[in-house]
Amino acid sequence: MVKTMMKLGLLLLALCLLTSAGVASAAKKTVEQERAEINQLSQKALSNLYQQKPKAKNIIQGCYAYATLSSSSVKLGLLGDARGRGLAINHHTGEKVYLRMKQMGLGLGLGATEYDLIFLIANEEAWKSFVIGKTRFLGNAAATAKDGVSGGSYDGADYVANGIWMYKITKKGLALEVSLNGTKIYADKKLNASNKNP
Repeated sequence: MVKTMMKLGLLLLALCLLTSAGVASAAKKTVEQERAEINQLSQKALSNLYQQKPKAKNIIQGCYAYATLSSSSVKLGLLGDARGRGLAINHHTGEKVYLRMKQMGLGLGLGATEYDLIFLIANEEAWKSFVIGKTRFLGNAAATAKDGVSGGSYDGADYVANGIWMYKITKKGLALEVSLNGTKIYADKKLNASNKNP
């Protein structure tokens, strides 16, 4: 019991240090530097996905839009917290939207994880809902759902919301369990304030 409490304390301390360091670091960066960093994270996420799922490249290039989010999560006992940042690109309009993610969840566990989320966005309605933070994500029970329009599913991606599928990649490869309960994804006002479409 004492060892568990010590581990929890150390993990909490590490989380506090990482959060404060991240806030201080972000405060020093210019908007252009933050965008450049997110662009690199996005490319790395796609590259890692294509290594695991080569067919995903054609799927992403052919879909209406896509988004990448690089995230980190920490679980302490029953509480969990995840934060991320990323980029959404609309193939039809050329629009580029920088994103933020927050997630609070419940679930017994202890540990920290870094992972990438890659979203496939099928249509304009799903795109608009996603970038303004109105998407309602489904629970784990819907992870194997099919696309109601075409009757198909994307190679290795989980159905997570109306018109949206997702890959989740950890350092060990494709993650089997997908949970977006309590997740909020929204446009970063600061990074998008003067952003010009590519």
